[in-house]
Amino acid sequence: MTHTISIDVPSQTLTLYDETGDVLMQTQVSTAKNGVGEEMDSNCTPRGRHIIRAKIGAAQPLNAVFVSRRPTEETYSPELGALYPQRDWILTRILWLSGLEPGKNRLGDVDSMRRYIYIHGAPDEDQMGVPSSHGCIKMRNQDVIELFDRVPPGTAVTILG
Repeated sequence: MTHTISIDVPSQTLTLYDETGDVLMQTQVSTAKNGVGEEMDSNCTPRGRHIIRAKIGAAQPLNAVFVSRRPTEETYSPELGALYPQRDWILTRILWLSGLEPGKNRLGDVDSMRRYIYIHGAPDEDQMGVPSSHGCIKMRNQDVIELFDRVPPGTAVTILG
C-alpha cells in the first residue's frame, strides 16, 4: 500500500491518504511559530516534497522523551515540563523527514534532514492548530502513534504553506 501525507500549514492539519486518495486519518498539528521557510537555523517549517527517511521510537512507551533522537528513559509529565520549561519536548515517536527538492529543501543550507525536521509527539498541554514549534510538525501522542504504525519509511510527505 502506498500512503501519502499532506501537511497544510495554513489550516494546521495533517492528512493521511491511501493509494486511491481516500482519507485514512486527519488531525490537527502544530507547525513552526516562525512560519514557513527552508533556511538552516530559521526555526521555520520547510515546504515542499519530502519523504519519511527514518522512523524512531517503535518500542517506546507513550510520552517517552527523546533528545537527539535517543530515548532519555524519562517519561514526560506536566511536573517534568515545569522543571524544564525551556526544553523542546520531542515525545513518543519520531518520523524524520528528508527533502526531495535540491535547492529548496534538500542539500546545502536548506536540507530538511540536516535541519532535523520531524513529525513527532508533543506534551498533551501543547495546543494543536496553532503554530508553536521550532520547525517540526508536532502532533498529539496518540495521533503520532497511529500515524507511525500506518506508514513505512519512504512515505511521501508534502508540506503546503
